[in-house]
Amino acid sequence: MSKLRNRITGDIISTSQFKGLYPNTSFPKVITASVYESFGYDSVLNGSAAKVTGPYEYSQEFGVEEKDGKWFTKFVVGPVFTEYTDSEGKVQTVDSQTTAYRANIDARASANIRVERDRKISECDWTQINDSPLKDESKWIDYRQALRDVPTQDGFPHTVTWPTKPTSI
Repeated sequence: MSKLRNRITGDIISTSQFKGLYPNTSFPKVITASVYESFGYDSVLNGSAAKVTGPYEYSQEFGVEEKDGKWFTKFVVGPVFTEYTDSEGKVQTVDSQTTAYRANIDARASANIRVERDRKISECDWTQINDSPLKDESKWIDYRQALRDVPTQDGFPHTVTWPTKPTSI
């Protein structure tokens, strides 16, 4: 969705909202920048995304900015928290919000890794039954234990090194 900036008010609107502001005006099928300009609007071009490092940061749109006479969307590293008082009168600090946000990111990543780990374990359940065709089941026992140990790896849940699945029967 493209955006426009009103030169007088500084308001930002989408190009789809533009026609609604002028219901009695007949516009060409494709509205060009010169048409917007004649109504006092400048096109807002896409700015560069903010440089982020994972897993907690992302590029977040944060208004517009002028560069060399042109308007661009401005991006900052998110999330952006501000202190506020909740409905129970408790102050929610930036630190408490950041801690809760990071815990949520970690919990979701951990849950996703555990689902993958459990799938990998269940794929080799057959190696543990009495009538398994394995001649040496020790490789499979070690593999299954390594899968169970995945949550103890340094960097978990954002960095995981999966053990190598045995190929021999």
